Amino acid sequence: MDDLNAILEPGMRVRHPGQPDWGTGQVQSNIGGKVTVNFPDAGKIVIDSSRIALLPVFEP
Repeated sequence: MDDLNAILEPGMRVRHPGQPDWGTGQVQSNIGGKVTVNFPDAGKIVIDSSRIALLPVFEP
């Protein structure tokens, strides 16, 4: 499976497919397959891109 998280850049908004209750988070960094996201209801979480494909959010 290709790393779909590779397109994520700081400032982009995302959702975690397995944790919808975390809300829409903002990407803080994307380095070496580790994406750090600040979720409003879960705080700062580091996601392993090889295990979880985050869902980009394009709505305001």
